[in-house]
Order: sequence, then structure tokens, then C-alpha cells
Amino acid sequence: MIRKSLLFLVLPLALISGSSKGKMSDEEWLGIGTTIETPIQTLNTTVRKRARLSEDNSIQVSSKASDINVESDNEWQEIKTQLQTPTIVNSNAITCEGVEEKGIEGLSLAQALDIMRNNNLEIKISKFNEQMKAFENKIANGYQYGKVDVTFQAARSNDAGNVFGFKLKSREATFGDFGAEEFMNNMGAAQEGDMVAAGRMYNDPPDKLNNPGTRNHFQTTLNYLVPIYTGGKLDQYDKITKAMHHMSKLDTSKIFTEKNFQVVKTFFDISLVDNYLINLTNIITNIDRLQEIVSAMKEEGYAKNLDELEVAARKSEAVSMLNQATYNKHLAYHYLSFLLNQDVKSITIKSEKAPMPKVNEETIYNNNVDIRKAELGLDITEMAIKLQEANYLPQIGAMAEYGSADNNPFNNFLDKDFYTIGLQAQWNIYNGGIDKNNIEKSKIESMKVQEQVNLAKQGIRLQVRKFITEIKGKDAQIESLETQLRFASKVYETYQERYKEGLSSISEVLIKQSKELEILLKLLTEKNSRNAKVFELDSIIDKGDKV
Repeated sequence: MIRKSLLFLVLPLALISGSSKGKMSDEEWLGIGTTIETPIQTLNTTVRKRARLSEDNSIQVSSKASDINVESDNEWQEIKTQLQTPTIVNSNAITCEGVEEKGIEGLSLAQALDIMRNNNLEIKISKFNEQMKAFENKIANGYQYGKVDVTFQAARSNDAGNVFGFKLKSREATFGDFGAEEFMNNMGAAQEGDMVAAGRMYNDPPDKLNNPGTRNHFQTTLNYLVPIYTGGKLDQYDKITKAMHHMSKLDTSKIFTEKNFQVVKTFFDISLVDNYLINLTNIITNIDRLQEIVSAMKEEGYAKNLDELEVAARKSEAVSMLNQATYNKHLAYHYLSFLLNQDVKSITIKSEKAPMPKVNEETIYNNNVDIRKAELGLDITEMAIKLQEANYLPQIGAMAEYGSADNNPFNNFLDKDFYTIGLQAQWNIYNGGIDKNNIEKSKIESMKVQEQVNLAKQGIRLQVRKFITEIKGKDAQIESLETQLRFASKVYETYQERYKEGLSSISEVLIKQSKELEILLKLLTEKNSRNAKVFELDSIIDKGDKV
């Protein structure tokens, strides 16, 4: 069996692994390697085992014993029956078990890109990340306005210090709370000559001050803290978070560019598979015609049973390749549905050859998303340097407090209110050189990012030139293979006519048909590889601001 039929077994995998295609060559990516010559080698072996042409160009008739007696070999007859009746898969019948096939029909590329922009799950996730970065910027900006807190306290205590403080806070403290009554009583007794009372007046602790009764305390306070000067720290925080929000938008643009690449490539790959199916169908039609010729010649005694079986085997191989391609086309539709997050049943077929994008190296640096991200990263490192330099400057803040307290909640609030205002300045004058080292580290990071930006620009420039050169090479190869395919088709038709005249063996006819199929597979591989490079080039020069 022709081992090249493995080619289209891996085609959908190539569609799905578009983002990692650069790790393998186009031949390895599509499963084309050393096995491409195997069918020719196999058929050459068959040719050597078949009858040779005589000097008068007629086929030598081998003895009856040399031909396989199909009619008397039941097992061989069963093989013959199976080979002559291969099953061609109906693409409309390929559905998941228990699932009714539904989806968009006649979907155009423009419609698909619009649906992808709104429905693709990765883009939706990236947009959520954008929103989070936007709120992070608002959070950083909010620190500039300070904060206001309202505090309500409720307490009950018989602690002397607390009770006296509660009374002071609510402006109810009296001299009596200091033991003034006891002091005056002892002072009166001392004036009457009671010297013991005079001693108690200064030495005995006042009972009312030290053993007060239990008291409730309710206090409501409004506090406002605001930074006045931070050396520019808050400004840099605001700029950095704003830049990170912009970076998240560039991330979304990059994801859109990747998904755009995958959708467009899938469209063109499906078109290529459709064309491949048409060519395979034509080849199977030619094989059917050859079967009719062999059957007619067998009835006349000019062909043998093995000739008929070889043609049937070739048809079975071609049908197998047709079925593989049909299944893989359906898998490509599944992948397209995944990208769009919506079922797709059919598309508007695109040209097999993707158009070459216009390239202007001067504008690539301004449009390429990766370069723009790198330049934005460089701006962020400059902001980080200024952020570290702010540690050399003082930090100044202000506070204001307003409240009221009483032994009953909100009682006589304005009569017992209070306020406090103040400023605080803090300036670090030494911390072991930490600030200096942080600044130097930030400067080195900035220089590193600058070189990374330069490297990214040179790398993009090299990639663009590489893709342009490779695409031109693919164009030349495709043109050559298309000419070879037309020639191989004519050669096959010629050998088919020679077989009718008895001038060629069936193996020679099948070798030419195999060569035609080989060139067709190579042509498909080159077209797919060329399209992939065109789409990669387009994704590099695409500005990406479409989300």
C-alpha cells in the first residue's frame, strides 16, 4: 500500500499546531520524509516480477501455471472482492455520535474574522485581563487623594484613668473628680486645729479620683489622611500601571493576530484539501476507466487476473487517501469552530494561493506588536529608575480628625465635639546604600531592555527578509510542480493507451499513475508551506490594533 497516504493523516495536526510550526521543516510538519519514494520502489519491484515486453513490443504470454488461479483460490477471491469494492466516505455523514450536525453554511473569511474577534475565548480572557489592569491603574491613582475613615467606639470601664479620660473627652470633668470635696473638708478641719486632718489633706489619696464609679463611653471620629509630597512616587506608580494597562492591550492585539493567522490559514488549508479531493476523485475516475480497460482486455485474453488485482489495489489505496482527506477536512472544520466558538458547516472556498502582503521595512518597526511591547517595557524601566530616585526625597503627609464623645451615643454632638490637624515629614538619611544600589540595578535593567529592543528589531527584520525569500522560492517550486503534474497526467494517459495496444504492462501504467499522485502530494505540500509563510509574514507586519 502507498505509504504517502499518511500525509493527510497529520494535516489537521499541522492546522492545530500553527503556533509551533517553526520547530520543524515543512516536510516534517506535513509528514513528508524519506517515505515519499516508497511507492515507486514498490512498483519497480512489481515490474521486475511481471512479464517483460518482447522485441516486437508485444507482451509475452506467460504459462498458465505462472498466472494465479483466482477462481480456485477462495482466500484470494475474497481479497479481490474487497479490493474491487472500496467504500468512499460521504463527508456529510461524518458526525459525532448522538449529535445533530448544525452550523453556519457558506461562511466567508471576513465573516469568520468578525465572529472570531467577538467570540474567541482566548480574546475574551485577554480582554478581562485588560479590565483588571485598568482597575489597577485606578487603584494606584486613588492613593493620591488619601483616605477618610469614620470610627465609632463604645466602651464601659471603672478604671480610674479611663473614667477620668472619658470625662475629659466628653468635657464633663470637674474638680470634684480630683477629690476636691475631701480636700476642702480636711482643710476646714485643719483650720479648726485638727492637725491629723491637715496630714490627710496632702497624704491621703482622694477616693473619688482613684475609685470612680463605672462609666460608659461612646466616641465617633472622622479621620482624613492624605499624602502631600512623596518625591514623585505616586506619579510613577500611576504611570507604570497605566503602561501595564497599555501592555495588556498589546497582549490582546497579539492574541488577535495569532488567531487571525490560524483562522485564515484554516480557510486556505480547507481550500487546499478541497482541491486535493477533486484531484483524487479524478484519479479514482481514471482508475475506474483503467479497470474497465483491463476487464475488457481480460475477456479477450490479453490481460491476466493479477493485472486486474493490481488496478483494484491501486483504487483501494486512492480511495483510502480520499477517505483520510475527507475525515481531516472535517477535523479542520472542528478546529475552525473552536477558533470561532461557533459551529461551522461550510465555508466560501478561497484561492489555493494566499496573496503576498506588501512589505515596507520602515513601517514594520512601528507596527509590529512584539517591538511595540519591547519599547513599552523600556519606558517602564525608565519609570522604575525615577521611582527608586524618589527614595532620596522626603515624604510629607497631612492628617485631620474631627469627632465627639459622651456617655450616651451621639448625645450633644456639637457641644462635645473636638478636632485635630497636623503634618508629618519623614526623610531617610541613611539605610546602608540600599537606595543607591536599587537605582543602579534599575539603570542596568533599562540598558538590558534597550538591547533587547534592538535585538527584537533586528530579529524581525531578519524574519521578514527570510520569509520573503522563502516565499519566492516556494512560488518557483509550485510553478515547476504544476508543470510536472500536467506532464505526469499526459504521460499516464499515454501509457494507458499503450496498455490498450499491448505496448506496456499494467505495472508500468500504475507507476506513471503513482508518479502523478506523488507530484500532486508534493504540490499540495508546497502550497501549504507557502501559505503558512505568507500568513506568518502578514502576522509580523500586521499592526494588530483591531481588537
